[in-house]
Amino acid sequence: MAKDFYEVLDVAKSATPEEIKKAYRKKALEWHPDRNKSPEAEVKFKEINKAYEVLSDTKKKEVYDQYGETAFSPGAGGFGAQGPGSQQSGSYGPFSYTYTYGEGGNSPFSGFDFGGFSDPFEIFEQFFGGASTSRTRRRQRSLYKLTLTFMEAVKGVEKTVEINGKREKIKIPAGVDNGSRVRFGDFDIILEVSPDARFTREDYDLVVDMEISYAQAALGDVVEVPTIDGPLKLRIQPGTQSHGLIRLRGKGVPYIRSGGRGDQYVRIKVQIPNKLTNRQKELLREFDEEGKKKRGWF
Repeated sequence: MAKDFYEVLDVAKSATPEEIKKAYRKKALEWHPDRNKSPEAEVKFKEINKAYEVLSDTKKKEVYDQYGETAFSPGAGGFGAQGPGSQQSGSYGPFSYTYTYGEGGNSPFSGFDFGGFSDPFEIFEQFFGGASTSRTRRRQRSLYKLTLTFMEAVKGVEKTVEINGKREKIKIPAGVDNGSRVRFGDFDIILEVSPDARFTREDYDLVVDMEISYAQAALGDVVEVPTIDGPLKLRIQPGTQSHGLIRLRGKGVPYIRSGGRGDQYVRIKVQIPNKLTNRQKELLREFDEEGKKKRGWF
């Protein structure tokens, strides 16, 4: 059975956009496969992203509340029976659809109430930026793939490409992600973003792993962490625990359709040395003995 998106994110149906985003961030960090090594982590992580993809968008959420997950399933089975005739399949963003024409090319959905949309095609066009009112013109648009580096995607870039023998300059807005679609003239461009060795992207937030020594974690220190704007000095508080998260507000990915940015999270990883000198071993034994006198350090 399909899982309820609100249950996946553990939010109420009346949750505000900020509450939904906060719940998503918490769940995504908890179930990210790089952090959670349980067998079901990858499946859970995909469920969480799918739920947030819908509930974070006002239009998608409205359709989901009315029709449920069937509105986003291949074939849009919740919209009624399909008539005879040719079939058109495709996808917009992470969602796929199958649409069957009736005899003579007429929609078998005519006269059915889709909550303000005339048929499933218009629902998907509204979700993913379709502007043309002509269904025929929409289907004839050419698709091209363009590969970007991680930094080009999060900061924006202007690319010169050759299409049909003509050189074109295409401006890519800051904040696009893998699978984003950019409309340019009479064709659409699907973006493929290369991963970055330092940053893990989760929606508009970024996660960076920072390794520190045992002494730095216990005593505190100032370290340099990478951000998409360049290196930043970060104070590590004494007693910092491994896998703790430090939030850098507004240091994430720029929002595409509005001002502001997501956040960056620095995930602390305390390094335990594999080899110790005799002196280091001696000091650690003294440290341990001193801790026993205090009946524990924590």
